Amino acid sequence: MKYNESPLVSVVIPCYNHEKYVQETIQSVIEQDYGSIELIVIDDGSKDNSVEKIQDMVVACKFRFKRFEFRHRSNVGLIATLNEALEWCEGEYFSILASDDQWLSSKVDFQVRYLVQNPRAAGVFGGINIIDDDDVALRKKALNALEKYSFDQVFLSQAFLAAPTALLRIKNIKSVGGFDENFRVEDWYMWLRLTEGGNSTLDCLPQVVANYRRHAANLSKNYKFMLDEQHKILDLYRASSLYKKAEAALIFAAYSALIPHDKLKAVSLIPGFLRLWNEKRFWSALAKIFMPQRVLLRLYN
Repeated sequence: MKYNESPLVSVVIPCYNHEKYVQETIQSVIEQDYGSIELIVIDDGSKDNSVEKIQDMVVACKFRFKRFEFRHRSNVGLIATLNEALEWCEGEYFSILASDDQWLSSKVDFQVRYLVQNPRAAGVFGGINIIDDDDVALRKKALNALEKYSFDQVFLSQAFLAAPTALLRIKNIKSVGGFDENFRVEDWYMWLRLTEGGNSTLDCLPQVVANYRRHAANLSKNYKFMLDEQHKILDLYRASSLYKKAEAALIFAAYSALIPHDKLKAVSLIPGFLRLWNEKRFWSALAKIFMPQRVLLRLYN
């Protein structure tokens, strides 16, 4: 699309203690091929020099974006920060970019084109490059072809929906009441709410559109917290006939995240997902117990 063409895309960068990465994150939005973007950056009470790093880029942001807002205040948490940003947004589409991740330059343009042509999609996603603390690419994670995910697939943890790649219709987000501070795995909560009812899908394209940074501070490495929080979301749908299978799938996902780093904890989770024994992924996952740690780290990191 041409540089100044509508529709407007609202991009939100919530920041907390990411002085090392936040400028690269903002720069990746500045360098988008798509022109009609508003950017909201909110520092949620960082204790490092994140605010100063962001302030260094204010002039460039005001020049580049249709609208620009930078706020910094005491810490209130990610979910409250996202809802605060959502109130300010005027765009037709909405995207969150963590302050340690990056976008490839064609990301927004490519995804806006898709949503314009696919009105049933509540959002569109893509593949990621996994990078380390020093921007070294570790591996690529992407689909081989377009997938359109329904609620059941999201609920059963069968959907590849990488949060840094999401571009969502803002009207759909607002129609489900935004983000709920009671549920701290905000992305999975939102994916379920957007597909609930069966009227919309979340679509994932095979193209890589973002760099996702994996390091020791990633929340996803805290498997116990993630599992507990996802169970809280799961319990919203306890009446579903898929509940037990979805519960097993969550435990299976935690196992897969743990196996490269802590085999003992991973093995302790196996009884929780035994009801998946008739699925191919169950047996391939069990086989990883016997793989050397260095091989597992290459597969998962």
